[in-house]
Formats: sequence, C-alpha cells, structure tokens
Amino acid sequence: MEVEGQNSDHQNQDAAPLMSKGPRRALIVLNCVLMAIGSTGSPLLLRLYFRSGGKRQWLSSWLQTGGWPIIFLPLLITYLHRRRRCQLRPGNRHPTKLFFITPRLFLASAFLGVLVGLDDFLYAYGLDFLPVSTSSLLVSTQLAFTAFFAFLIVKQKFTPYSINSVALLTIGAAILGLHASSDRPDNVTKSEYYMGFILTLGAAVLYALILPLVELMYSKSNQAITYTLVMEMQLVMGFFATAFCTVGMLVNRDFQAIPREARHSKVGESTYYVILVCNAVIWQSFFLGTVGVIFCVNTLLAAIFMAVFIPVTEVLAVVFFKENFSSEKGVALVLSLWGLASYCYGEYRQEKDKKDKASPRNQAAGTALLL
Repeated sequence: MEVEGQNSDHQNQDAAPLMSKGPRRALIVLNCVLMAIGSTGSPLLLRLYFRSGGKRQWLSSWLQTGGWPIIFLPLLITYLHRRRRCQLRPGNRHPTKLFFITPRLFLASAFLGVLVGLDDFLYAYGLDFLPVSTSSLLVSTQLAFTAFFAFLIVKQKFTPYSINSVALLTIGAAILGLHASSDRPDNVTKSEYYMGFILTLGAAVLYALILPLVELMYSKSNQAITYTLVMEMQLVMGFFATAFCTVGMLVNRDFQAIPREARHSKVGESTYYVILVCNAVIWQSFFLGTVGVIFCVNTLLAAIFMAVFIPVTEVLAVVFFKENFSSEKGVALVLSLWGLASYCYGEYRQEKDKKDKASPRNQAAGTALLL
C-alpha cells in the first residue's frame, strides 16, 4: 500500500521505495475493480432508491460521498504497517507519521470536495427524472470533455490509439442517445425530463473538469505521492462533499424525512435502509477507484473506464429493472469494449517501444552512430 507515484521526497522517513512493476500492476487492477463495482452498481442503486419511493435529491446526493469514513479502515491498516516497519528499523527514533497530507493539499482537496458535492447534487437531481440508459449516456459525454480538460490542464499526450478509443466510446454513447428519448418514464413530464437531461449533462461536464484537477493536484504537491496520501486526499474530498450536501439536507429537512420515507417505501422499511447503506458503500468504491487509477496511470484511463462500463450498466438495467435491450445497446457495448482494447494496445505498444529503445543493442547502435 505504501507505493509511490512519480514524485519523490527523500526527507519523508516513512516513504517507501518507488513502485515496482508487480505492485503497480496489482494496484491498477485493484482500482479498476473498485471502479467497475462503483460504475455499474452506483447508478443502479441510486435509481433503485427513486423507484422504491425515494424523493429526496439532497439525500441521494449525500449518499454518493457519505461513505467516506470507510477509508479510515485501510488508512489504519497502512498506519499500523508503517509503525511496525519503523519499529523494526535499527536505531530509528523518529515517530511514525499519523498522516502525510499537508495544509496545502488539505485546502486543495477541500475545494475539490465542494465541487464533488455540487456535482453529486446535479447528478442525483437529474437521475430522478431520467432512466438509467439516458443518464448513462449523458455521463458518457464526460469522456470527450475529460480528454479536452486533460489536454488543457495536465498536458495529456494523445496517441492514435487513445484518440481511436475516445472516438469509439463517443460513437457508442451517441448511438445510445439516438434512442434515449423513447425510454422516458411514464410518470415524468417532458419539462422534468429535459430538466433532468440538462442537470445530468452539467454534472458530466463538471466531473470531467474535476478529474484532471485531481491529477494536477498530485503533480503540484511537491511531496511524495503514495497511495496512502491518495486515500487521505479522497477522505478529505469525501468529507467536504458530504458536508456540502449535509447543509442542503438540513435546509430541506431531509433528515426528518428519512424515517417517513422508510415507512412508506415500496420495498419495506428494512430494505430501504439497506439500499441507503449499499449506496454509500458502492459510491465510495467508485470514487476511491477513480482517484487510484488517476494516481497509477492518468486521468484519461479513468474516464475511459467510466465510459466502458456504461453499456455494462445498460445490460444490468435490463436484468434488474426490465428495461429493453435494443440492438443499439448491443452495438454500444461492442464499441466500448473495442475502445478499451484500442487504448490497452496503445499502452502496450508504448511500453514495448520504450523497452526496445532502452535495450543494449539499440544503445550500442546509437553509440556507434555518434562515433
């Protein structure tokens, strides 16, 4: 868990060596799994809350980051691991650091947390009037916006393979969009549908901006970025996002409404509370996996994975919510998998080219040319 990114800080007594290939790949897989669980499960659970009779937008937005205390568990494990390592180090008298986050990173994380809270509300409010298919379509548009913002903010480099991946995923989203209006719920008016459309689109654009800002925060930190520090920053972001939504809940009296909603829920009182808890846990999986992928690789891969899981969510919506699985959804699923394969192959080619250039034969050839 004490793996580092590209920045190093030799003055940090608790910092571990730079990440080797094995742990780095394991960490990438772990965070991709967290993203997969969160990306597919979170919109379905949030939709289930509304289908079971829930009507509180601030509560549903609060649930998206309300599970932030869960991060204390892995942070405690890493702290105990660091303390044990320090105790085994001969002659070490330095106390084990309780946390690594600096006041500067704390303030940056707090600011991003408020933006995430606003994004949560926009998405939750929009999803109340949209089916899973339409909301997924609008969230998928954030891939193109993320690529644009990443180019402007963190100078993201694009290859023909990554461009092809973005294009395929965008086409898949467009195909879904051509037939999204036919999925409008019967109890939703046209004005409510369009309001949900606009708010969800706004949430997609805002989150597309937040993702490269997270990567920028890593690069401008001026200290070693470990996965422990990434979890600490996510903890702060989750806290302030939840605090933002808590203010809305207090003003809207959502806390008083929760027992009343539970009693009148279509799925029963106990199941209602289970849905709330599962929402908080699954959403935290999504956010932690996202910042982890950005830490291990970059913003673009995180956005690509979000887009890839959209058709998967469509399939799950067919299974659990009995939504129609049209041929367009099948085509979008194929294009998404094709787009992911294109990106992964491009990364493989880049790594292979680096190894070829660094091989002794190529270095000897370069030396011979200089002579």
